[in-house]
Amino acid sequence: MSRRQMEITPELMLRAYRIGLFPMAESRDARTLYWLDPEQRGVIPLEGFHLSRRLARRLRQAPYHVTANREFERVIDECAAPRPNSPESWINAEIRSLFLELHEQGHAHSIESWKDGELVGGLYGVALGGAFFGESMFSRADDASKVALVHLVARLRLGGFTLLDAQFQTTHLAQFGTEEVPRALYKRLLSVAVEVPARFPAELPEELLAQEIARLRTPGE
Repeated sequence: MSRRQMEITPELMLRAYRIGLFPMAESRDARTLYWLDPEQRGVIPLEGFHLSRRLARRLRQAPYHVTANREFERVIDECAAPRPNSPESWINAEIRSLFLELHEQGHAHSIESWKDGELVGGLYGVALGGAFFGESMFSRADDASKVALVHLVARLRLGGFTLLDAQFQTTHLAQFGTEEVPRALYKRLLSVAVEVPARFPAELPEELLAQEIARLRTPGE
């Protein structure tokens, strides 16, 4: 973890992601960013994604309307907002500004879960070649962020992506089959993925998306 030494621009951010680095701040009000390069990296397998039977049933009930790139700014603000079990955030004003610029340039994307016209969950991240770097997610209703993640995985598979970076392994992410990958292996996977000519599919026919979600396997199958 190293302290910032120069002005960070969206272009510098993309170069950093390309070699396996990502920025964080110590707190919401911090004025310094750090580049992280963890020894172990959390990776969500796009081909071996675990969809639990309970969540599969939940998806069939269609409790949320799910969109892509509809409200990127609101999603990042919700991800940075205080939560009962996590009052602080690593998303400060500079990170917010940089990601808004990346979104305007077509490099950062969001998935949103809606219920009765209200934004109740979502996630955002950066796309670079065939790699998608997941940054943060939030949920204000049962399974809203999980549903958003499933939709993200389906879109990435349809778009030709080969790597979904989750930064760190967590108990929450482990249920989806997330694996810890040593730094050296991760960077080999990354070097291949960023050269893949993938495209983030923000607009997709609902039927095609539903078919791809149905292809995701449940553990034990």
